[in-house]
Amino acid sequence: MCDFTSYCLFAVACGGAPTDESFAMSILRWSAGIILVLFNLWVKLDAHRVVKDYAWYWGDFFYLIDQELTFDGVFEMAPHPMYSVGYAGYYGISMMAASYSVLAISIVAHMAQFAFLLVVENPHIEKTYNAPSPRKHQENPSSSDSDHANALASSKEGSEYSVDPSPTHTPLLNAAQPLSVHNLMGLGNIDLFRITDVSVLLLQGYVFLITALTPSTPIYQALFVINAIFWRLWYAVGLGIILDRQSNKKMWTRHFVKYGDSTEEAWRQWKGMYHLSMTMCYASFIAATWKMYSMPSDWAYGLVLLRHVIGAGLVSLQIWTAISIYESLGEFGWFFGDFFFDHAPKLTYSGIYRYLNNPERIIGLAGIWGAVFITGSRAIFFLALLSHTLTFAFLQFVEKPHMQKLYGRNLRSEAGLSKSIKRSLPPQIKKWHGNVDRVLEETGHFVEEFLDAARPKFAAGVSTIFRDTSAIFSQYPARLTLTRIAPDLAGFDPRDYSVKIEGTAFDSAMHKRTTSKEGINARLPQERMDEFKPLVFEYGAPIKVKWTAPINHSKADWVGLYMVADNASREVTRIPSSGRWVATVPNEYEFTPADKGILVSNRFVSGEKRRDGSTQDYVEGEMLFEGDKLFWNQGVFEFRYHHDGKHNVMAISLPFEIRIPRFDDENSSLSISLDSDNSQSQSLIRSAVEQALLPVVRNCFDRDPDIAPNSVDESFGELVARDGKYPRRVVHAVHYMFGIEFAPEVVRADGNVRNLAWRICNAKQVLAPYSMSHSKGTNTPTGEKEKV
Repeated sequence: MCDFTSYCLFAVACGGAPTDESFAMSILRWSAGIILVLFNLWVKLDAHRVVKDYAWYWGDFFYLIDQELTFDGVFEMAPHPMYSVGYAGYYGISMMAASYSVLAISIVAHMAQFAFLLVVENPHIEKTYNAPSPRKHQENPSSSDSDHANALASSKEGSEYSVDPSPTHTPLLNAAQPLSVHNLMGLGNIDLFRITDVSVLLLQGYVFLITALTPSTPIYQALFVINAIFWRLWYAVGLGIILDRQSNKKMWTRHFVKYGDSTEEAWRQWKGMYHLSMTMCYASFIAATWKMYSMPSDWAYGLVLLRHVIGAGLVSLQIWTAISIYESLGEFGWFFGDFFFDHAPKLTYSGIYRYLNNPERIIGLAGIWGAVFITGSRAIFFLALLSHTLTFAFLQFVEKPHMQKLYGRNLRSEAGLSKSIKRSLPPQIKKWHGNVDRVLEETGHFVEEFLDAARPKFAAGVSTIFRDTSAIFSQYPARLTLTRIAPDLAGFDPRDYSVKIEGTAFDSAMHKRTTSKEGINARLPQERMDEFKPLVFEYGAPIKVKWTAPINHSKADWVGLYMVADNASREVTRIPSSGRWVATVPNEYEFTPADKGILVSNRFVSGEKRRDGSTQDYVEGEMLFEGDKLFWNQGVFEFRYHHDGKHNVMAISLPFEIRIPRFDDENSSLSISLDSDNSQSQSLIRSAVEQALLPVVRNCFDRDPDIAPNSVDESFGELVARDGKYPRRVVHAVHYMFGIEFAPEVVRADGNVRNLAWRICNAKQVLAPYSMSHSKGTNTPTGEKEKV
């Protein structure tokens, strides 16, 4: 309560009444302020009623209770009411104080609360209550069902159908759901190799240059307003007609299928057109607003400063609403994907849609009215009114009928905010509200009938237009802060310590060490003078470490994993382990992951069992390095046993190599070329890719049963889509195995090993002219076949 008390004292100190304020304005200002304060008090009391003391004081930061988030009362009315509408009283006190200083402090305090929400509370809620959902198992029709359907279709066409005995493959591109790999929205997704992004940037650049370089005379102002009207009409009416025809007759998709393109191509072209139209609509509106705006000569005059503050607040509200809508709907919903893909009708009311059915109906255009407050221009007011009216019409006559047709009874009749308000209304107002809804529904039916009657007259013109325009945080590894040199090494002999390792061996490593690039002598097989075999392990496979130490060894001893080339000294480790370490004895470090991996600790071994001639008793232990405790690249590594929590080295394991197997697409046992047109050959090579890829993918997913697939058809766990480290591991391995570089989003989109293998085979075919298979290199063709 100290911050609120300090705020109130500051408001009392700065409070006053404007000198030229009328009595009626004073009454209105104080009444509005008191109402906001009372509303703030109700929000706090109702929130406490719902969450009780446990959540009020952030109890789930300290104790976990098996329960879900509660959405009742004020929590059903607004998102995060304790941070959003829960600070309305600040602005009420600012109104009563009639001080811009108090208003500024109120805004800063409110923003600080939002920063706390984003940085502290939201991540905690996401981690605690939004656990990954169970793995989705893909349901595919059996081969017998497909054969039966194909045979039936062939009989109807008078042709013959023969069953292909070769293995079938599930297509990567499923017409029921588009892949979302290369998104359009967001600054982070701008790609200058994509024509849509280049067009958007160039057109916006032209708009802003023309806006900055032309004078703000009445003629130019009128031209900019007309341009903004044109883009708003196209954005609402033009695109609305396209979506309406797409909903009823699949007009857009049929056009692309007619010329041999896929539904995915139609979807990409639509996204590009919608994205370009939306950005130009708002760019032209901003340009018109700039032309109609004039900088105030006196910011203290009248309500000038207040109008700018309210306008900026409304603009921020629209930006937040747009971000919330995109986070709830994703790329698919943002671009009206259910108009183009008939997937299973399922609606989820999460995010901002928990409180509002159509947030864009009101607060989705708040920034446009913010421009009206800032400019005070009649032309901008007309633009805002036109924009809002067209948005209402789009929602009523395009989106609503499609939603009712597609989702039917699954549609929610009332949102959380509507239910909260209706519960508090008197019976007379509820009855009046029902009459208004009935009038609006009848008006909608009348407009729909009018449009149905008028469509044939405009059909020819619309078709001509389309034909003419058709060319267009992981977990930080917790650097271990330790003293480098231990002063108590006396009495400890490094010869009493040892470290041995076991892992999944890389079978073909020795056979691929010699190639035709060496000298003649180096191509001969190496003859060994002992039985030692170099240790070469699979990429990402767990490694077991077995250590021995004297009975009196320090309980704070630990074993770390390092690259051999990173340490010049064999006595002291000079670099941090970066989280790749395990304690020898559990519960010795406050850092909990230090114990993760301990299998056996301090197991007593009698000296009689020793084979090195010594009879001294000792202890042994085992630990497993996997997941984040491994290096996820190729190289030569070693394990180091350290003394007493310091960096003094007591034992070092044999060096071992981590290698990613390179797939041999010219394997003589297969005798298959990637550029072959034979379907059986393609099936065999794809099957070979799948079998080579599956163990690598399992290693990349830490062999976790919740996310790692057991077969090529089993889908990846949802944590793969949430945590970017897993896809990055896979694309790194694919790059070295097949010489193909993918984006991590490809792994998320493909969803299983079979689809990823299919994509790799197709990419190898596309890149066949640039294949490096003859030279085993990765950069340029050798042209060896052309010299023969």
